[in-house]
Amino acid sequence: MCAKKKKSDSATKEIKNGKAYHKYLVEEKFEAGIALKGTEVKSIRNGLAQISEAFIRIEKNEAYLYNAHISEYHFGSDNNHPTSRIRKLLLHRREIEKLRIEIDTKGKTVIPLKIFFVKGLIKLSLAVCTGKHHYDKRQDLKKKIALREAERAMKKNFRA
Repeated sequence: MCAKKKKSDSATKEIKNGKAYHKYLVEEKFEAGIALKGTEVKSIRNGLAQISEAFIRIEKNEAYLYNAHISEYHFGSDNNHPTSRIRKLLLHRREIEKLRIEIDTKGKTVIPLKIFFVKGLIKLSLAVCTGKHHYDKRQDLKKKIALREAERAMKKNFRA
């Protein structure tokens, strides 16, 4: 009697926005669904998507994802999707209003942080952000270097 094997997690990858925490101060996070076509889902499952230059706009009480690049599915036919089309985000009305207020009154921006899977569904983590100044980025780099040096010193002392 053999137990069934579960699918490995390597098949379901997260696609992260590597530039998000470097360029922006992330304030409030939301989770949204994405309206996708079949070949887009297959491409995302293969990890063939990029959201580092993507952003979200609110138009006519609906949220849309712009500049997200999802590569064409390798085994797709003539019905393959366009790679950089505008995709609708599935959010509650209250969440969309909250995002609209943040964008319009406070001059903030909404960017995607990562694409991930929840129970077989593709979700998008997005955040309300404020752009960082150059000196903020330098301070973050200094903190990162200091932490790295402290960890090295701790390892060195631990080994001795």
